[in-house]
Amino acid sequence: MTRIAARRRRWPWIVLIVVVVLLVPIAIIVVPILTHESSGQSSQQLVDGEWPLSVTAEGDDGRTRTLTLAGENGEPIDTEALVRGERVVVTGTGYDGTQGVYVAVCVIPETSADKPGPCIGGVPSQQQENVAEGTVQWAPSNWINADWAWRLFGARSYDDTATGTFTAYLELGDPLGEDADCITNECGIFTRNDHTALNDRVQDVYVPVRFTE
Repeated sequence: MTRIAARRRRWPWIVLIVVVVLLVPIAIIVVPILTHESSGQSSQQLVDGEWPLSVTAEGDDGRTRTLTLAGENGEPIDTEALVRGERVVVTGTGYDGTQGVYVAVCVIPETSADKPGPCIGGVPSQQQENVAEGTVQWAPSNWINADWAWRLFGARSYDDTATGTFTAYLELGDPLGEDADCITNECGIFTRNDHTALNDRVQDVYVPVRFTE
């Protein structure tokens, strides 16, 4: 009877330990999402009719973000005449390296207070890929996040978290896909905060682009 009683006394502690082990990782992921406060807007200014390869925006958070486009081998691209399947290297610097971003072609919203979208390729895949470190993976959209927990779900890390520098590799999808219609609508290659801060517009920076039909 003594051994049985001892085992019964241990079971609540075992259950408690298991619950803690399960809840701590969940709390690490969920709490920052629930407690995040908006940092404002990116305050990006663009002149109609311009087709730059690089743009800069000084956000309400005091950070100056730069977003730059280039071809697969570093060559200039024609942002006024992109085609499906074209590969674009997107680099950014000055971003908040503690906050993840999505990189994709999206419809330019009517106001800077609105979330960009819909986006070609939708939300980047959150399935972990079994690939070698440093391997380039081309996709319609990329997800950048330095947090180890999110990297387990497929996010790419920042190249340099301290300076908010990243590299994304886009293989342009169907300009008429994902309800985006970047033939009729004005679109851009955007960065925007990921799902951990969906309503925070401070990292909404874009280079305007146009597709050929």
